[in-house]
Amino acid sequence: MTKLLATVYKELLLLQRDRGGLLVLFAMPAVLVLVITLVQENVLKTVGESETRILLVNRDAGELGALVEQKLADAGKLTVRKPAADEEFDEQLVRAAIDRGDFQFGVVLPDGLTKTVRHKARQAVRGSLSLEPEPGSQTAQTPVIRLYFDPAVIGGYRSAVRSSLQLMVQGIEVNEKLDALGQLLPLKINAALQKEMGDFLPEDFTLPPADLQLDWGDAPVLTFEEAAASTGSAGSIPTSVQQNVPAWTLFGIFFIVLPLAGSLIKERRDGTFFRLLSLPVPYLTVIVGKIIAYVLVCIMQIVAIYGIGRFLLPLLGTPPLEMGPELPAILIVAISAVLAATGYGIMLGTVLRTYEQASMFGPISVVIAAAIGGVMVPVYAMPKIMQQISILSPLSWGLDAFLDLFVRGGNLKTVWPEVAALLAFFLANLAVARIYFLRRVQNKG
Repeated sequence: MTKLLATVYKELLLLQRDRGGLLVLFAMPAVLVLVITLVQENVLKTVGESETRILLVNRDAGELGALVEQKLADAGKLTVRKPAADEEFDEQLVRAAIDRGDFQFGVVLPDGLTKTVRHKARQAVRGSLSLEPEPGSQTAQTPVIRLYFDPAVIGGYRSAVRSSLQLMVQGIEVNEKLDALGQLLPLKINAALQKEMGDFLPEDFTLPPADLQLDWGDAPVLTFEEAAASTGSAGSIPTSVQQNVPAWTLFGIFFIVLPLAGSLIKERRDGTFFRLLSLPVPYLTVIVGKIIAYVLVCIMQIVAIYGIGRFLLPLLGTPPLEMGPELPAILIVAISAVLAATGYGIMLGTVLRTYEQASMFGPISVVIAAAIGGVMVPVYAMPKIMQQISILSPLSWGLDAFLDLFVRGGNLKTVWPEVAALLAFFLANLAVARIYFLRRVQNKG
């Protein structure tokens, strides 16, 4: 035990002296988490995953303009802003406000909307009942509700907002036509009765307007329900923080391969490693000491980056990091990922011959594994062939496990395949390193 602790202490001292390397290990993933999360949070606003700001200019003084305003205010994830009483907003100013990024959408309700819609509804109903059109019906133009949008808003979300507004307008139109039908239908019935009954019908006989009090918008005949597909009992929608904090934490963890492989290569080149083995210190003790030292560094990485996600990012306008209740499972996944990274670093440090080879191959291989593993681009957004290749990346295993715990309500039983894969990757790298080490010793002998 004393030899092992001495080996761990030696490795920690060497790491402490490499302050530039430590700065890269801690600063690089922290900066990536901050930058990528803030950028992605802004992107989410363009696809509707975050609160959307709408500028509403209501020029209609009637009931329909107020109704549209109320329905927009009641919609979820919409922040509706109206010009103040002393502000004059024409369509040019609406465009300018959206162009500056102050709003994602602008809605302009035309003057006389209520009056024109009701008039058009009555004319449509009169035509369907074969009644004579009212005077001046041909001069009324169809009112236009103008929707302006930020070009940065992704087309799918733009279409969804436009469809929602169209449904809202159609609901208002149906209610107005229903109201007109209630007033005009008795006239049609009276005319039909007069024609069929003639003198048998009293001259003063008229049907009162029909009181059709049907609020179809509040009494739907069919509804749908949206829910998260979760393996656990409580699923939730992933946030930019839940995606990026574990993703870039794994990226930073695997960058430990550079100082770890470099340490092994330097010790072998200087003869330090073989001098240690000439003492009564087994190979396994030296390797385990390195693993423990670098595992401690990686755990400090995880704590620092997760602290950023929990406390710093909310101050910058993002949601806080929500990790779920399965903290033991999160710890097991984190340690498994750290072991996988250290095992990979030991293998590279044993197989590669020079520090230059390690400094080239190590970071490049980690970047490739991160790219195909869903760290930079979610796997579901990749082509099918890339989705199939992504299962080869250990970063993909770790990220899937974290997302299962953070987002999908998973537990240790859910993530055990990913944990097993990470530990198998760790053991396989140690086995390769051991085989290459024995060959090198035999060749020297």
